[in-house]
Amino acid sequence: MADQQVLDETQAEIADGRPRLDLKTEMKDIGPCKKHVRVTVSKDSVAAVVADALKVYSAKAEVPGFRTGKVPTSLVKKRFKKEISEEVKQRVLMASLDQIANDSKIDPINEPQFDMSTVEIPEDGDFEYEFDVEVRPTFDLPEYKNLKINRPVREISEQDIDDYQADFVEGYGILEPVDGAVSAGDYVNVDIVIKRNGVEYNKINDQLIRVRSVLKFQDAQLSDFDKLVTGAQADDVRQTQITVSMEAPTVELRGESLDIELTILDVKRLAAPTVDESFCDRVGFSSVESLRTAIRRTLDRQVKYEQRQQCRTQVMAKITESANWELPEDLVAKQVDNALRREILEMRQAGFTPQDILSRENELRQQSLSMTRRNLKEHFVLDRIATDEKVDVSELEIEQEITAMAFQQGESPRRVRARLIKSGMIENLYAQIRERKAVDLILSTAQFNDTQYQLKQDRTTAALNKSICVTAVAPAEPNEDSEGDDE
Repeated sequence: MADQQVLDETQAEIADGRPRLDLKTEMKDIGPCKKHVRVTVSKDSVAAVVADALKVYSAKAEVPGFRTGKVPTSLVKKRFKKEISEEVKQRVLMASLDQIANDSKIDPINEPQFDMSTVEIPEDGDFEYEFDVEVRPTFDLPEYKNLKINRPVREISEQDIDDYQADFVEGYGILEPVDGAVSAGDYVNVDIVIKRNGVEYNKINDQLIRVRSVLKFQDAQLSDFDKLVTGAQADDVRQTQITVSMEAPTVELRGESLDIELTILDVKRLAAPTVDESFCDRVGFSSVESLRTAIRRTLDRQVKYEQRQQCRTQVMAKITESANWELPEDLVAKQVDNALRREILEMRQAGFTPQDILSRENELRQQSLSMTRRNLKEHFVLDRIATDEKVDVSELEIEQEITAMAFQQGESPRRVRARLIKSGMIENLYAQIRERKAVDLILSTAQFNDTQYQLKQDRTTAALNKSICVTAVAPAEPNEDSEGDDE
């Protein structure tokens, strides 16, 4: 216990008052945005750290037969050899890494990649170690002021509200069994079998799917799904082929055509409720008019979301035109799920339905690598602009964003914040707000040409939160609905 007390009491003292180390660094590029760094710390600097650590331990050491602070240095060095060596290693590593970060022009994206257990301080001589590190790309910032931008605008009409209301009401409808053939717009329960070279590769059982033109999986999509199953009845089997996305996580299947077999288990048809005062009371509105007012607000948010997205796309196309630098593929791969989470977070902030979000998620999964590569380049450019323009995000802005999300989802802000922290999306929220402010800054000087925007109320797509290549693929964030959804 006495030895442990010495360790605890000396920890803070050893960390204080670090002098500069005498060190040399050699850096070389080993790939896009990646450097190999070799560090040499002189033996005199190492010896100074050892002497300082030994001095602190000697002042605190409690050894039977000696008063505290009077233990011979040679005995302290022998008794605490392992602890002192580990402390010196950590101190020299941290001090040298901090010094490199302050003195060099590299801007690391992640922590250096090296195994601490393989690094040892020599008994005599210089201390050398090396590591690889991913760094931010270096580039000349393009002109981003006074850009010419096409801005989509739309005044929400009564017809727009009617169309959205029709979709909204279907969410409260009842699925009734159909004793007959499948028609477009029906729902079918199906068992799905995926075959590769005639051999069963994957099976997805008992999925409820809306009969739409396109069926989106996480890693593929099936066109003419409605034509395939229309006219079928319970126990009928339909077969066709489906092509795996070129950016699917299962690399060996990218671009390959697989056989897909669907067995119709049963057919259902949606009976939508009538929109009257009773229905409005059931869904939490005081009247039909208040329901339509809420729908108008939702559509306004979606127009603003699309306006922001389209303006951002044009802005990013202009300011990343010269961004011809490459990104390391391992960095892109690691950021795929993060990019998906950010996109989903933005759609939730804009008030889109779970069905819309799932369909968009599956679309993004099918082009995840190119999307992530593009998003990373946009992030680096916007981060530079935000840094140069001193753009920051306050805690109040984060709280306001969380409160708005909580209102849209019918939850408490505290619960939303806890979920964001647990899923690691709170950092995404900070980055999103900062990048959005950078885009707003760019747009504040832009010259706009307003164009008419068409609302995206697509009734042609159904989506399954499933992969055809693997048995189970977790979504970017858990969805409440695991069955088929349509948009």
